Amino acid sequence: MNLTTKLFAGFVLISFLFTTVAIVNYRLSEDVISNSAFVSDSQNITRTSASLQRSIIDMETGMRGYLLTGNRTFLEPYFSAAALIPGQFTLLKKLMKDKPEQLKRVKEIEDLHQKWREEFAELLISEKDKENKSGDPYRGINKLEHGFLVLNEEGKRITDQMRVYFKAFNTIEYQVRETRNDRLTESIANTRQISTTLTVISVMLGLAWAYYITRLISGRILKMVNLADRISHGEYKTQIEDDANDELTRLTESLNRMSTTIDTTITELESKNKELDQFAYVVSHDLKAPLRGIENASRWVEEDMGKELPAHIREYLLMMRVRVHRMENLINGILALARIGRSHLEEGMIDVQALLFEVIDMLNPPQGFKIHLPDRLPVVEGAKVELQQVFSNLLSNAIKYHHHTTGNITVTHQRLEDAHEFSVMDDGPGIEEEYHDRIFVLFQTLQERDAVESTGVGLAIVKKIIERRGGTIKVSSTLGQGATFTFTWPLLTLDHT
Repeated sequence: MNLTTKLFAGFVLISFLFTTVAIVNYRLSEDVISNSAFVSDSQNITRTSASLQRSIIDMETGMRGYLLTGNRTFLEPYFSAAALIPGQFTLLKKLMKDKPEQLKRVKEIEDLHQKWREEFAELLISEKDKENKSGDPYRGINKLEHGFLVLNEEGKRITDQMRVYFKAFNTIEYQVRETRNDRLTESIANTRQISTTLTVISVMLGLAWAYYITRLISGRILKMVNLADRISHGEYKTQIEDDANDELTRLTESLNRMSTTIDTTITELESKNKELDQFAYVVSHDLKAPLRGIENASRWVEEDMGKELPAHIREYLLMMRVRVHRMENLINGILALARIGRSHLEEGMIDVQALLFEVIDMLNPPQGFKIHLPDRLPVVEGAKVELQQVFSNLLSNAIKYHHHTTGNITVTHQRLEDAHEFSVMDDGPGIEEEYHDRIFVLFQTLQERDAVESTGVGLAIVKKIIERRGGTIKVSSTLGQGATFTFTWPLLTLDHT
């Protein structure tokens, strides 16, 4: 299975789980909402029922007070409740439309109340009104034409029957509400439990799948990183085994091919380097041999001719030996330049102060030249031979190309953020700006070779050493005002293997 397919499958699985959680939560919430709505409706029903029952009681109380006292003030609650009761019955019947048994009880209560009002309450109130108008409001209920309805408790039986219906009605509502309350509590608990369980399962599966994919990818990427690291350390024959047959497998195969290609290329390069070393050795040996022969022949001529040798011939022979030495130095310089970076030099910490003392002692500057050093110079990391070559070439050039027999050369240092910066300043003739870049090119010299003995290789060697270590070199000079060669030596040593 491709890595992309695995990632997509994991995404689909997690999406499915979360969708399932959402659906289940939605359905459970519907159940909770349904039970909550039913409980709320039931509370409305019982409140409406209680209000209706209070209104009926108010009518009954008001009527009794009026019948006993003849004071119509007692009828105010009666008429207020009478105005409310029709609406309360209508609302209660509306709430009971889906409950036929309860609706039936409401209608029975409504019929009883209608009967009580028309055949009992209104009749007696009307007769009491007539009695009040006759001027004798205190004759008593038994004096009313239908007062016997009160005495034989006919009205009481009707109201008692309504109370029985109300009690049955409310009992059923309370039972149903209790059941629904239990169901609501249970549904809330189920919703919490199921939702939490599914969410935890989804998160755990998501984390497990993410862990699996991460391990799958990171482990294989780590192998690739290790391969690249081994290649960077010269282990070009190393390979990665990967049989997953996915996108990373193809990347692994590309890295393996790259490793093989690098190994082949490095092997060929090493072979070519060996051939070049052998060629350089042979060329230098074959070139130096006739040069030594020419020098020896010139000396033999001088020895054989002795005092008979003309002065101009002696001068020619001396010039010939000078040219031979120049040719030999040129061959040695070319070989030194070619071997930079191809020989494994010992790396370590270099005390620049001590190194410069050694270089100055080796150069043995003429009597009139003074070389000025800072009181303190740093300890740097690198190959001592290379830094020695750099300072030796720069200092010897400052002496060699000076236009006077006396001069001052100053070495300075400053610490940069990521490198040491050294400068070699002289008070010589200076260098025209147009030659600032050319002097670092192989075989380039500013003076005639017969005027100053030079191969034109020294600054090319300096530039190659410094740039190979990741540093830079530049010259700043104005004709007649000396020259300053400034180079940087990085704090961290580069890997030159």
